[in-house]
Parts: sequence; structure tokens; C-alpha cells
Amino acid sequence: MFTDMVGFSASAQVDEAGALELLKEQEELVRPLLTSHQGIEIKSTGDGFLVEFDSALNAVRCAINVQERVYDRNLQRGVVPILLRIGVHLGDVEVRGSDIFGDAVNIASRIEPLATPGGVCISGPVYDQVRNKISNPFEKLRTTALKNIHVPIEVYRVELPWEAAALPSGVSSRNRLAVLPLTNISPDPRDEYFADGLTEELISTLSKLRELRVIARTSVSQYKSTSKSVSQIGHELDVATVLEGSVRKAGNRLRITLQVIDALSQEHLWAKSYDRELDDVFAIQTEIAETTAQALQLELLGSDRESLRRRPTSNLTAYTLYLKGIHSARQSTYDGYAESTRHFEEAIRLDPEFSLAYSSLANMYLLLSGETLDPREAFPRAKELVGKAIALDPASSDAHTARGNLALQQEQDWETSEMEFQRAISLNPSNANAHFWYAMMLTAVRRLDEGIAELRTTIELDPHWRLARIWLMSIYFIAGNLPAATASAEADRDRDPHDPSPHIALGTIYARAGRLDEARKQAELSSGPVNHTDRWNRAVLWARLGQPQEARALLVEWTNLPRTGYVSPALIAGLYSALNERENAMASLEQDYRDGDRTLWAEYQWMAFDPIREESRFRTILERLNLPAQRQAKG
Repeated sequence: MFTDMVGFSASAQVDEAGALELLKEQEELVRPLLTSHQGIEIKSTGDGFLVEFDSALNAVRCAINVQERVYDRNLQRGVVPILLRIGVHLGDVEVRGSDIFGDAVNIASRIEPLATPGGVCISGPVYDQVRNKISNPFEKLRTTALKNIHVPIEVYRVELPWEAAALPSGVSSRNRLAVLPLTNISPDPRDEYFADGLTEELISTLSKLRELRVIARTSVSQYKSTSKSVSQIGHELDVATVLEGSVRKAGNRLRITLQVIDALSQEHLWAKSYDRELDDVFAIQTEIAETTAQALQLELLGSDRESLRRRPTSNLTAYTLYLKGIHSARQSTYDGYAESTRHFEEAIRLDPEFSLAYSSLANMYLLLSGETLDPREAFPRAKELVGKAIALDPASSDAHTARGNLALQQEQDWETSEMEFQRAISLNPSNANAHFWYAMMLTAVRRLDEGIAELRTTIELDPHWRLARIWLMSIYFIAGNLPAATASAEADRDRDPHDPSPHIALGTIYARAGRLDEARKQAELSSGPVNHTDRWNRAVLWARLGQPQEARALLVEWTNLPRTGYVSPALIAGLYSALNERENAMASLEQDYRDGDRTLWAEYQWMAFDPIREESRFRTILERLNLPAQRQAKG
């Protein structure tokens, strides 16, 4: 039996001390198992072992037991994974002193590399001895010539319980990459923002490589401090390549350690450490992108190189504030958004030429418009910021996304909105945010098939972004494809059965389909704290089921908010409509239009507005907002 520790040489080049500690731990795990299965350790091969057994069965049982023990160890939180390949062959050997030689040794050494990381491969003669004595299934591999072995050898893979689920499926090339959250190993834990911000900046930088598709931050953030192996992450994100590493910031010094790994083989494509001054951070990002492109054999066009080498700002303090703004926004709370806004504002004050800070701040105003900010204040400020961002950097995908979003939400200028989203996507095809908002615009004008296609692209780029999946279900609902909407909502429910939101969605779908008893059951399951949009949907659902109490209570609450609070008049109109109070509904919609909020584009196709959908006044409002006024499908 030969064992080999995957990636040891590359790891030792980056962090020799850490790699040696890992090697020592691997030896302490493996050696006792060799003895317990009557194995004789012939020698250490540096990062593995050559072992002799008195029977093939003992050898295979030992190999499986080793991989089980290592797998259990890797599940521990925060550990660096250990991955071994093991190969087993049966044959005669020649003993010379304490070593063994012969074809059997050579063949075993050639079989070991055929195993996947964490896997076991055995030769045909071993398979003949153990096939009826081992409960694990076997898979015969395609015949491959073994180096310096002239006789064909059949090779089998021993299927381990976790292996099938861990391997990526359907990945045919390396042009799908995930940047895992960089680990903060700085002496000051408050520098966590720097590792988080740099992760997002690397995602953005690598997204500039046109041949590469980079998974968005929303989906990779859940792997922070994960114990999952690279192969498991590759399978879950459907990527072939993973970049991982750590950041150490001490004063003005940076140490960034990175490695790019093939998710299937877990081979290191490259690994490197950067010891630089803080003001070299942009050059480091450029070098990482160029090295990754070279490793993946991607062609770098002149425009790509120019984009990669453009510094976003020359003011490091402003850049630090920008990274803090990103870190705060990730909290996805109103307090976090407020803190993020303050950081972006300060970054702009320090560097009035910092385009990224302008577009990020504009997106914050667009995000909070109609939530905590009055649109009459938020939209003009966002428009000013977007104009500045594009003037400073016409090639900014984020700035054009913000401009498209502004044309969508404030102006209902579909032509400009579509042009800006398409421009953003052409500049950065991996911009999941641009694909998502383009899908929203297409849904608003009822180009539903195109909207579905854009949302599917969004989900490919951001597989764990729940909002994208919810909106895909919503478009199916709007299009009248209730079976697809139901399947989508059920999948969301199965991911978290205790979350009220999927039950609200299922109840709404069942109510639209006339399955009122099932809708009522889902409404009953949806009790619990939810955000204000879900509160609205749940109140509308109960009103549809003949129990308007929640809708009336929500109306009282929302129409009596203090001046610091804000709820869109369109949502209030939806509650009045669900209660069949048509005059109040129309009055609120007029206010929505007059105040410049105009969020009806996002809600007009929902069930709340079914009672007034045939009202001529409702159709007139839609026409004033450049929205299709024809009757919508009910499924």
C-alpha cells in the first residue's frame, strides 16, 4: 500500500512550518491504524508511507479505515484539511535489508495517483481477493497505461460513503471559480473588515477576466471558517477551481497567502505568499488575477490587462474606509447599512475621485429607498452619485448597474434601464447583481421568459442567493406557471422548514389556484417574525382567505408611523385592495405616483391587486408608469 499527502509540496513552499505540522499530524493519525491492521511500515516516503500486509483484505480495510479517520478529523471546525491518496496492489516483492523492491511495489506506486483526494484505488488482483468481503461498492476505472509498467493492469475505485456527494458534477472546465472568504490572522481582530473587504475586491478583480465566471460574494460568504473540503465546496457551488487563503495586516505591512486549487483533483494550480506594504495591495490583486489567468490558460486581452491595472484610488485611508463600508453592508441590517453609508461618505470626502465609493454609496441609497429613506430624498442623491461614478470611470460595471437600477425604480425608463444593465453585463459578465436587476426590469414589462433566463444566470453566478430563487418563483407565479412556482417554493421550504416565508409563498400560490384549504394550512404555518414585505404578503393572504384582521392591524400600524418611519404607499394600497376598499386603494396609488416613490412596478402583478385589476383608474396608473395595463394571468 502506498499513501500520499495531496498538495504537500506546494503547501510547504508557501508555509513550510505549517505544512510540517500538518504532516506530523497525518503521521500520528495513520501509524496506529497500520499496526491495528497488521501492516508493516516499510518506510516513509516524505509525505506518505509504503506499507506491507499479510493479506489483501487487511490492506484494503486499513486503507478505508485511514480515509474514514482523516475524513472525521477534517469535519472539525477551523482545521486545515488533510487529504490522502491511497493505492493498493498484490504481488511478490524482494526484500533487501529493511526495504522491498519489485514490480508489485512499482505498480502500487503508479496506482496511488489514480485515487481522488480522500480516496482509495486497488488493482485487479486485490479486487479479486476482496470483492465479496468488503461492503463498499467498487467502480472499475477506464484502462490507463501506467508509467513504466508494460503489462495492462485493471484498477478499481473503492467507493467511500461521502465521496459521491463530495465530487463536483457537471463541471467541464476550469472557468468557474469561487473565492472563499480570506481568513483574518491579523494580531488585531478588528482588522476582520480588511480580510472581508479584500475577499470582495478579489472577486471583483477576477470578474474582470472575461473568460472567467466568478461566484458572487453572497454564495461564498457562508463558507467562512468552514470545515468542508474543497471538493465539497466545488460540488455545492458547481465550480472547478477554488481560491483560498489568509490575510495578516500589522500596521502598514501585509502578508497575503493564497492558493488556487482544482476542486476535483484538489491539486494546487499555484500557491504564493505576498509580503508587501499596504500601499501595494492593488498591485497584489492585479498579480493574483494575472497569475490565475495564466494557471487556467485564459487569454488576457489588452482591455482586460488595462482594467486589472487601474488603481481605484491613491488614498489608502479612503480605500480602508471603503473596505469597512463593504464589511458593514454585509451585516444586512439597517444599522449595518447606516454604518456602511457613513464609511462610503467619508471615503468620498477623502478622495473625491474614488468612483467605486460613489457607486457603492449610490447603491445604498437605492437599497434603502422606500425602506428607511423617503424616495423623494433617496433618488435625487442616488442620481447625483451615479452620475459622478460613471463620469470618473465609464468602464465601471457597478456604476452602470446603479444607473440601470435608478432608471428602473425612479424613472420607469425601461429603454435606458435595459441599456445600462446590458452595458454593466458586457463590462463584467460575472456581475450577478446586474443580471438580477435586469431580470426585475424584464419582469416589470412582462418579458417573462427573458426574465427567467436572466434569473437562471444569476443563480449560476450566485447559487446560494436566496432572493434570486424567491424571484424566480415569483416570475413563475406571475406567468401563471403555478406548478413551477409550487416546486420552487417547496424547495425553499425544504431548505428551512421553520422559516415562515416559504409557507407564505406556498399559501399565496394555493390561494391563486383556488386550493383554499391548503392555502389556509400554509398560512397557519407561517406565524412568526418576518420582514415587512412578508408581513404584507401574509396579511394579503389572510384577507384572501376571508380573515382580514392582520391586514387591518397592519394598515393601522403603517398609516400611523412616526415621521422617522416610512412605508411605500403602494404597499398600503395593496392592503386596501385586498380588503376590497377600492377608493382608499386608488388614493394611495395616486399618492405613490405623486410622491415619486412609484414602487408599483414591483408589486402590481401580485395577488393583492386582483380586486382592482379591472378598474380603469388602476390601468391608467399603470400606463402613467409605462407598465403593461392588460389583464394579468391568474394561473
